[in-house]
Amino acid sequence: MTKSEAHLSDIATPQLSAGLGLRSAHVGEIMQTLPKVGWFELLTDNHLVKGGRAKAEAYAIREHYPVSLHCVNMSIGSTDPINWDYLSGIKTLSNDLQPWVISDHLCWTSIHGQYSHELLPMPYTEESVMHIAERIRSIQDFLGRRIAIENVSTYLNFNHATLTEAEFVSSVVTEADCDFLFDVNNLYVSHKNTGEDIANYLKEVPWNRVVEMHLAGFDVRQKGNNEYLLDTHSCPVSDDVWTLYKQVLKHSGNVPTLIEWDNSIPEWSTLYQEMQKIIRIQSNEDS
Repeated sequence: MTKSEAHLSDIATPQLSAGLGLRSAHVGEIMQTLPKVGWFELLTDNHLVKGGRAKAEAYAIREHYPVSLHCVNMSIGSTDPINWDYLSGIKTLSNDLQPWVISDHLCWTSIHGQYSHELLPMPYTEESVMHIAERIRSIQDFLGRRIAIENVSTYLNFNHATLTEAEFVSSVVTEADCDFLFDVNNLYVSHKNTGEDIANYLKEVPWNRVVEMHLAGFDVRQKGNNEYLLDTHSCPVSDDVWTLYKQVLKHSGNVPTLIEWDNSIPEWSTLYQEMQKIIRIQSNEDS
């Protein structure tokens, strides 16, 4: 092990329960002040290029904080062949940064080699479970480590679904022998949009596989006479989602939890204050 590798291993896992998604607008202030943050989540796809500002920022942050790698284009549910070139880039980045978690979403993003850049939903069937689980096992074998799979926000139900979302997620995670990134905001959005039963969902969650949680904000949109929630990551976490988070913690314990804020990005102080709510709730200071 080199001196650099030894240094990175010393800060490989979060020492605090609350983390933040890293955004370029905040890197300068972070590096100047080195605030108390459990870890920073990197949007992996922004850091796969050779050189450039984003990659330099990632390596600079990693000198002081643990990081996780959050991917959007493994396209785990697709029928396209697995993109091994994409995974090779992730593996190289992982070897360099030693993230404590690598994650992606329980969805598909590509078809016939064309990427939609959207997290597209899966039909909740036993066939889908087997298809996805096989692909996750192959990805984990290639990376030489487990990955975490995140539940996505849903906006529709498939008529031929044979499983609830909760049963589907639990079955995939168990069959693939992978970890679960539980997005509490996504569950709330899905509950409002499709009627997903939160109480039953929480009964089905494989809690022993939950390694991380996400919290974020949503927008309320109108289509005709119908109102729906859109997972935009563009505003503070709603009061209802904070309430649900407290309920979730009764099942999970204090799992490391991250604030995602990707659009209409606020000043660093606003984002940092949002993260403090996680710490207060987990410390029972905000009950």
